Amino acid sequence: MPGSTNLRECKVLERMVKMHAEKGELYGAICAAPAVTLAHWGMLKGLKATCYPSFMEKFTAEVIPVNSRVVVDRNVVTSQGPGTAIEFALALVEQLYDKEKMEEVAGPLYVRPQHGAEYTIEELNSVEWKCSGTPQVLVPVANGSEEIEALNLIDVLRRAGANVTVASVEDTLQIVTRRHKFNLIADMMLDEAAKMEFDLIVMPGGLSGAQKFASTNKLVDLLKKQAGSGKPYGAICASPAHVLEPHGLLREEGDGISTHGAPAYRPEPM
Repeated sequence: MPGSTNLRECKVLERMVKMHAEKGELYGAICAAPAVTLAHWGMLKGLKATCYPSFMEKFTAEVIPVNSRVVVDRNVVTSQGPGTAIEFALALVEQLYDKEKMEEVAGPLYVRPQHGAEYTIEELNSVEWKCSGTPQVLVPVANGSEEIEALNLIDVLRRAGANVTVASVEDTLQIVTRRHKFNLIADMMLDEAAKMEFDLIVMPGGLSGAQKFASTNKLVDLLKKQAGSGKPYGAICASPAHVLEPHGLLREEGDGISTHGAPAYRPEPM
């Protein structure tokens, strides 16, 4: 909400978007911004639009509100909020390019084929994880970590109320992500985080990031300590194969632990 209000009050941005719209170009907004910003500027008149559910009543009378995750009407794309951000971005890709390009970007590993389809989550060798108080979570990051995996882990866990510590395994707090070279600033260095206790340690993927994790002895020691204490740890994409498996963290008393990672990185069965 504060961000949408600040956007609304920016006169330079308002002029830019209106000039853009007058040329028939594509524009859009998500969460509170369709109602708080675009509708306030008079840029949704006579159009169907959606926004974050609790802001629907803030649409002006000229807007046709639609309770949908993403709405495309003429050259305007609107969406409901954080949980629909990927669908919103893919809708923009489809409008800018075509459906084929959208499906290429989405891919089988990026989003479920359909919203509402069941998650393919399988729990094996079930154990009860207990956490007293606010969960303390460590998310290590490295140059080459996959940005969407790191940011989603951090964002969702913090929204759930967990105290998430983002720790750099590099020589600086700033790391450069894998695909789009985003600059991500960690909360602290791993050396500092290693002095703390965590209820969960979870690693994003990205091949070069995973390889850095695997060669960082202090992180491997933390993971082994976590496993030895019976506390949960996890990884996604390349990290199960490149970090957990080589360091024996997918084995228990000689038996293999079932795991799932990006297909290209799945290790051979032990």
